[in-house]
Amino acid sequence: MAAPFELRHIDHVVLRVVDEAAMIAFYCDVLGCTVERRQETIGLVQLRAGRSLIDLVRVDGKLGAMGGAAPGVEGRNMDHLCLRVDPFDREAIAQHLQAHGVRIGDFGSRYGAEGEGPSQYLFDPEGNLVELKGPPTRD
Repeated sequence: MAAPFELRHIDHVVLRVVDEAAMIAFYCDVLGCTVERRQETIGLVQLRAGRSLIDLVRVDGKLGAMGGAAPGVEGRNMDHLCLRVDPFDREAIAQHLQAHGVRIGDFGSRYGAEGEGPSQYLFDPEGNLVELKGPPTRD
């Protein structure tokens, strides 16, 4: 039986975090997100990332505490988060990340929702792997 719906795009991703201020600064100042809303009573900050949201949940808050220990060397929240960016200027991206002291990972061509294209890995302040994905490469 076919699903009674069609998948459209990622609506939101939830990250459990230790240092909320550092994570907000990274996702807003470095990647261009904006704070959309806060729900202090449950320890949640929602960041606008284009058409999607990145939710930050404090590990010591009401929601975060339900997830157990904070992510660390022995366990992470996820493998990685991929954000589609446009335009994709590798040099400009690298300079921007370096200016913010961001730990930069591998660059390469990787497959994503729109096909094969340029991709830059980087790490947020709590060690989560983030991928900035450019447009598909045309043959």
